[in-house]
Amino acid sequence: MIGRLLACLLIAWAWPAQGHVTTTGFATLDVVDGGLAYRLTVVATELEDQAGRLIHAASRGDGAAAERVRGFLRDYATFSIDGERCRPGATSILGSSGSDYRVVLDMALSCPKTIGTLTIRDDWIEVTGSHFQTVMRVRVPGRSPIELVFLEGQRDATVDLDAPAGSSWLTFVVMGVEHILGGFDHLLFLLALLAMTRGLWPIVRIVTGFTLGHSVTLSLAVLGVVEVPGRIVEPLIAATIIWVAVENLLAPDGGRWRWAVGAVFGLVHGLGFASALTELGLPHDAMVRALIGFNIGVELGQLGFVALAMPILVWLAKPGRLARLPQGLSVVVASMGVVWLVQRVL
Repeated sequence: MIGRLLACLLIAWAWPAQGHVTTTGFATLDVVDGGLAYRLTVVATELEDQAGRLIHAASRGDGAAAERVRGFLRDYATFSIDGERCRPGATSILGSSGSDYRVVLDMALSCPKTIGTLTIRDDWIEVTGSHFQTVMRVRVPGRSPIELVFLEGQRDATVDLDAPAGSSWLTFVVMGVEHILGGFDHLLFLLALLAMTRGLWPIVRIVTGFTLGHSVTLSLAVLGVVEVPGRIVEPLIAATIIWVAVENLLAPDGGRWRWAVGAVFGLVHGLGFASALTELGLPHDAMVRALIGFNIGVELGQLGFVALAMPILVWLAKPGRLARLPQGLSVVVASMGVVWLVQRVL
């Protein structure tokens, strides 16, 4: 048993400190007379190392890097109308200053057709890594904007330029599911929160408390009511993981108020969830729609994880099997929380 626990601890210390594996770029596509205007905004410091350095160098005037990025811009963001490809034209690369280094990539395109089915191909994962996703806002004159999300397994989309635009909030539901399932720190917190719990009703109370907590701060942060920098939120998330895991070891019978712990710490995790949307810079009307869909997606992903993990944990932890499994998991989770806390503070 000790050998297994040590192996788990080694894995925990070797695990990457970044809990959120998905990075997001925000794109706009304006349909103009005879062509398109494409703009992609990314945070260079959040991209995988090689891509981030290349795009950062391009924005700072490195000619060779800029030429490569312009080539990527032409090759990996492609558009056609009724099967006829739009031709890339002028491009530009502009960077900002500050700790969150944003880079704006612009490209003008001319199209042989102006009506029909617009086909969009987003292949930026070839440059930025497989966990990159793009949220795109398509603006057609005289119509409501359309929001599209390009995920790892969904790199193509079509827009009927002749038809009225419909609501695309369901795309943000998918984004929310992927965010919670890709947020390893959030899942570990939830696992530690429920590790000592037995019975359906206590689980429902705890999950409800956590949901209420993170829904409040997610909404407030996305709507701009509160703003807490990520350099504060991310260490706090790691601290909540440590707290709950250590509490499992020191006060295993303290589950009566665990729903309140989940609600309070859920406030912190909601600020972490919000970063996935606030960094996109969506207009207010689109942000409300994105918030509803994203929050529903987070809840669906969370419920799916609980429904899958808890029956397995409860069955394994029964007497005669691995009765000390919740405590062992708590040690591993606390260790990973310490690693994340140190690395995020430093």
